[in-house]
Amino acid sequence: MASSWPITAVACDVTMDTVGWTGPGAGAERAATVDTWAMRPYPSRPVAPPYPSRPAARPYPSGLRAARPYPGSRRAVAGLAAPAAALLLLLGAACPAVAADGEPDRDFTIEDPRITESSGLAASRLHPGIYWTHNDSDDGPYVFAVDSRTGNTVATVTMRGVGEPRDVEGISIGPDGDVYVGDIGDNLDGTWSHVWIYRFPEPKTLRDTTVTATQYDVQYADGPRNAESLMVHPKTGRVYIASKNEDGGGLYEGPGKLTTGSMNVFRRVGEVPWVTDGAFSPDGRSLALRSYFSARVYAFENGRLGESRAVAAPFQRQAESVTYTADGSALMFGSEGTRSGVVRVEVEGGGKPGGSGGTGGGQEQGKPAGNGSPGQGGSAGQEDDGKGSVGLGAAIIIGVGALWFALRRKRGRGQG
Repeated sequence: MASSWPITAVACDVTMDTVGWTGPGAGAERAATVDTWAMRPYPSRPVAPPYPSRPAARPYPSGLRAARPYPGSRRAVAGLAAPAAALLLLLGAACPAVAADGEPDRDFTIEDPRITESSGLAASRLHPGIYWTHNDSDDGPYVFAVDSRTGNTVATVTMRGVGEPRDVEGISIGPDGDVYVGDIGDNLDGTWSHVWIYRFPEPKTLRDTTVTATQYDVQYADGPRNAESLMVHPKTGRVYIASKNEDGGGLYEGPGKLTTGSMNVFRRVGEVPWVTDGAFSPDGRSLALRSYFSARVYAFENGRLGESRAVAAPFQRQAESVTYTADGSALMFGSEGTRSGVVRVEVEGGGKPGGSGGTGGGQEQGKPAGNGSPGQGGSAGQEDDGKGSVGLGAAIIIGVGALWFALRRKRGRGQG
């Protein structure tokens, strides 16, 4: 594919589907198991496992992501689970998260113990420094307003009239000032015949409130698929969805106006790599798309993707969200997890008119503004070209690989 995603952070994808932990304010204890170990060149197809895989432990949806087949016996996975979880926790505790300095739109940590799977971000248009987010999966019809000055939740919106959300994965704010929430996740890639988008006006006052949201039924013209990225164009108001697939996804364009009472069909208009979130720049001339280990900004004109450039995305525990600041001067990268971090990365042009639309000749641009922990969302001293992410990611992969091979060798000796 001509527009394939270059590797700008790490060369391998280590998938750890269900790693849990407990900690201060973490709420109910989460499962501390590893359901999947897949080491593969990113983003190509996974290497075939050395042992027959077993079926998923349980169907989706549930409070955790659906389990996928994994190689090896229960003993091998159990042996890997504890050191892998420890390695992940070590990553999260490598250095303290950046503390709020009282300025908006800077690195911050989401302090609300209810927000354990922040899977989308949207910068408020009415309240400077406020970011809207939500939990992944079937957490309920809740959207949270988080103050970037303190990391504290200043309002919780409960959506009424939308049924029971299934897998909320994206959030965006349109030119009409409405908040759009994408219940578009499908971890089994084609289970749901349709998905939903919810919409409500952004509250003028920041306080806990219940709103009546409009619900739209959505289908893809070429069949069901998984997606985690919902973007509303800030000028036209048209809604776009980026699908998520290991071989590359698609950019889907919705109708000119969403309607209730009938199906809204989204049609594929472009090819994109594996992405976990996306956002339009405030001027609508750029579209940022991120994955677990990298990010790109595409020129966007007349509803179509143009040239792209790499952005030095921070290495995060589970990189799930991105948005532009309200003035377009930076991208804010978020992650799932308890007390997850949000990292500011400056963009080319610094938010000046037209500045965010440049492609920079395909060179990697952007600089993380803070020096926070990678596990909590910081860059850990990452250089402008992302070399910090490469080294950290490579160290994790090497450590996990060594554990896996050591256990296989030990098991082989025991059978000999």
